[in-house]
Amino acid sequence: MTTPTPRLQDKVCIVTGGAQGIGLATALKFAREGAAIAIWDLTQPGIDEALRQCREAGAEAGGWVVDVTQRAMVDAAVAQVKEQFGRIDVLVNNAGITKDARLQKMTIEQFDRVIDVNLRGVFHCAQAVVDTMIEQGYGVILNASSVVGLYGNFGQSNYAASKFGVIGFTKTWSRELGPKGVRVNAVAPGFILTHILDSIPDKVLEDMKNRVPLHRLGTPEEIANVYAFLASDEASYVNGAVIEVSGGMTV
Repeated sequence: MTTPTPRLQDKVCIVTGGAQGIGLATALKFAREGAAIAIWDLTQPGIDEALRQCREAGAEAGGWVVDVTQRAMVDAAVAQVKEQFGRIDVLVNNAGITKDARLQKMTIEQFDRVIDVNLRGVFHCAQAVVDTMIEQGYGVILNASSVVGLYGNFGQSNYAASKFGVIGFTKTWSRELGPKGVRVNAVAPGFILTHILDSIPDKVLEDMKNRVPLHRLGTPEEIANVYAFLASDEASYVNGAVIEVSGGMTV
């Protein structure tokens, strides 16, 4: 019996915010599926640990300290990924932050920072890789939205706006780039067990679980599995989609 070829064999994949949470789970899933991994994140120690895990999973991997709000850093990292790996097949725009407050109390700084990372950063990264993908005649851009980007959420005007905006990017770029061989899709996670939830009281976590028909929170690996499908040729006719991965919480 022959062993099936890994779904992402020899594909070069950039994962922003790839040193923790959903980003790390995605990098490790891609590594196990045969991809070469480029980890982008803000701290070198976190990147080094992520690289260790990716290499243990059998992947060729490289890491770069990148603030996605800084276009010069993004452009430099893209050039270095191309120099090391020769091509760029997949970009996972995972990096994102929250700075929550009700409308009346949200500061301009809170609003601007979330928009800068979650929206402008996605734009920077996609624009920086797209010419390479078009030249190859192949590429996949995967954007991290959220159920908050579909339905809104109390105290998250900035985050909701950014995640709604990411869906707008996805729909627009899928039209612009599809004819050039580049697919663009988004994933909208629900409540996922990451370190972001560490400070949330147990009672609130229980309330969150009760809002989900599956009566549990999701795992980063469950989001990574969807990214892996969308990045693979199995999803070759999926373009412009926003896939909600929420356990049915919005049903």
